[in-house]
Amino acid sequence: MIENVEVLCHSSIKFSKEEIIYFDPFKIKENYKDANIIFITHSHYDHFSEEDINKVRNDNTLIFITNDLYEKTLDLGFKKENIIIVEPNKEYKIENIEIKTIPAYNINKKFHSKQNNWVGYIIKIDSITYYIAGDTDITEENKKVKCDVAFVPIGGTYTMNFKEASDLINIIKPKIAVPIHYGSIVGSKQDAIEFTKLLNKEIETGVVL
Repeated sequence: MIENVEVLCHSSIKFSKEEIIYFDPFKIKENYKDANIIFITHSHYDHFSEEDINKVRNDNTLIFITNDLYEKTLDLGFKKENIIIVEPNKEYKIENIEIKTIPAYNINKKFHSKQNNWVGYIIKIDSITYYIAGDTDITEENKKVKCDVAFVPIGGTYTMNFKEASDLINIIKPKIAVPIHYGSIVGSKQDAIEFTKLLNKEIETGVVL
């Protein structure tokens, strides 16, 4: 289920399947220019990195963004027809990829307000459902997520810490859980190790950076 799926850095994820898909590209090493689709969860610099978007995009790349990023995305040179503005709790479809958005926000912190309408994504590809949580705490919405593979932030400070992230995973019970949002700005590899220790035994863990 996570073959051809990489956590590149922080919250940056690459799917190399029938389509090349990036989520929140960040600290990309080379000018790959290979993205068919880019998904952006919100406008913070470590998720909407103009430099890194330019390293993976090409003239035909589709980009999913939140409403507050529309002008910046136009300024990057994206064609209007290649920009999809998303809102929480909506459904979209691109070819054989089914997409749902879910609110991503803080409960007890000020960094990610629910009123910003920032998102996580639930993506169904080849009958496998992936949840990319975005920067979020445990919420009433994400406790209801159904997925096969979940990518959840564990770094604390701005998002859930590893204990909170493990609690969420044990509630939603994916087959595989992958920790993200650590090792670059906040959080450590030890946080990822502790996260895996707290998961129910039937839940597999993905790559620890």
